Amino acid sequence: MVLDFVRTILAAGAITLLLAFASLVVAVLLGLGAALCKVSRHRTLAAIAGIYTFVVRGIPDLVMMLLVFYSLPSFIGQVAEWLGFDIQVEFSPLGAGIATLGLIFGAYMTETFKSALLNIPRGQIEAAEAYGLSRTRIFTRIVLPQMIRLALPGFTNNWLVLVKATALVSLIGLQDVMFRAKGAAEATGKPFTFYLVAGGFYLAITILSMLVLAWLARRYELGTRKLAP
Repeated sequence: MVLDFVRTILAAGAITLLLAFASLVVAVLLGLGAALCKVSRHRTLAAIAGIYTFVVRGIPDLVMMLLVFYSLPSFIGQVAEWLGFDIQVEFSPLGAGIATLGLIFGAYMTETFKSALLNIPRGQIEAAEAYGLSRTRIFTRIVLPQMIRLALPGFTNNWLVLVKATALVSLIGLQDVMFRAKGAAEATGKPFTFYLVAGGFYLAITILSMLVLAWLARRYELGTRKLAP
């Protein structure tokens, strides 16, 4: 019986990984866009990005998740009713989890990417402009590779925290690793065993992520280290 529950918990790892990677994509897109807004010369865009990061980072993750899953559909329904439409809006636990975690960690990625962008030597960009390169080529050939290298340490920390934060989505009904572990613990009366399995799953993902990202960091460091005299 115990092994059956363990298999059930580990099988739910696919849902947890889907949630984590999909949330990461949303977070990276939001973070990159907001970071570019913050370093731009447009004060309105910079102000909007600043408000986004300030508000999202100031609200606890669980509160944000409950707001998105429970309150937002109700708010949309009320607005639609006020406009004369009769619609019912419901979010799936997976969709709400991806949107919430993407929104939350997009704010943290914003600061990571912003710091990386500000540390890229301005002279390189000016030299590229002097050679007549377009903004797109400057970004893809000069800014983006250096931004990735500089942002990797902060990106790694954000990713590891995001992976662990996926456990919160079980509270709104997503049948992920934590949801299955909780069910197994309640069914067998062995919470230590099954929560340990869940903890082992997250630890394995953390170790694998650190190895992959450390290798990636070494690859991006090639050609940038100064030789000792």
